[in-house]
Amino acid sequence: MKNKTNLVGLTLAECEAFAEKIGEKKYRGRQLYKWIYVKKTAFFDEMTDLPALLRDKLAETARIGFLEIADVDDRSLSGSVKYLFKLPDNFFIESVYIPDVSRKTLCISSQVGCALNCRFCATAKLGLKRHLSTGEIVDQVLTIMRMRDEEISNIVFMGMGEPFANYENVIKAATLLSDDNGLAIGARRIVISTAGIADKIIRYADEGHKFRLAISLNSPFQEQRSQLMPISRRWDVNNVLAAVKYYAKKSRKIPTLEYVLLDGLNDTKEHATALKKIVKSMPCKVNLIPYNPTGDNFSRPGAAQVNQFAQWLLPLNAGLSVRWSKGDDSNAACGQLAGKKQEWVR
Repeated sequence: MKNKTNLVGLTLAECEAFAEKIGEKKYRGRQLYKWIYVKKTAFFDEMTDLPALLRDKLAETARIGFLEIADVDDRSLSGSVKYLFKLPDNFFIESVYIPDVSRKTLCISSQVGCALNCRFCATAKLGLKRHLSTGEIVDQVLTIMRMRDEEISNIVFMGMGEPFANYENVIKAATLLSDDNGLAIGARRIVISTAGIADKIIRYADEGHKFRLAISLNSPFQEQRSQLMPISRRWDVNNVLAAVKYYAKKSRKIPTLEYVLLDGLNDTKEHATALKKIVKSMPCKVNLIPYNPTGDNFSRPGAAQVNQFAQWLLPLNAGLSVRWSKGDDSNAACGQLAGKKQEWVR
């Protein structure tokens, strides 16, 4: 198994190269690519336009994905479903299916654990175990689509891990997911979220990617942000915002500032005034996210306080939304993924 080439995560050109490597014509690689990413098959014997001898050869030399479903948590009243995947090295990751009237979104992971240690995030408690490969990232989407037998319209890289810490694999995965010859999920329907790795934001802008960008801000004040998000000690809030402004100007796209509201900490009028000043300095959207409990010492502000904070921001020359995360009743919401099987009684 270890010596077999995993075809999930290979680009069209890489599939063609693989076909030639095993002594086949290049067009066989194009057929493989279509079966994996368009027809979403997981079995070589289903590839009916391939000769039987080639299918046998593929079974000996290759595999299609490697994620094992360890658990499916469908308790949430919102309709969100959390999938726990077991990796070949016995690590675990989670992905979340989030249904809505007009779209079906998957929140996917990019790392096993995370090294950034954001104080309000359950994933942070795991520390970083390792990066996910491109195949492991894409296979979350393929596996869930096969299980659910439905198309996915939106992808958010907001699961376990810091996407820009695994930059190359994340960008390659997003490119595969958006390929018109494959899964064809629109690039503007793919959001990559970062806690603020400033040099990667600049690189992302320079490379001209069409995927949307979200930045986890959570406090406009450097001292507080560095306490909540230790990454701010390396890239302070001014460095991050400068990189975001560069991205907005270079790409001519509007980034989203994500702001997790923590009761009594970052939800005051002073915070709203400072955030409003930031927003006035650049084109952006603001997404307020009431905190989702992770078993630590933080708490979620009440609906009245959330609404008050939003009112303090007005009038705002930017898009403003409040995202009450779906799936918080089954630990499937923003900040709650920890790669662990939860025991419950059905």
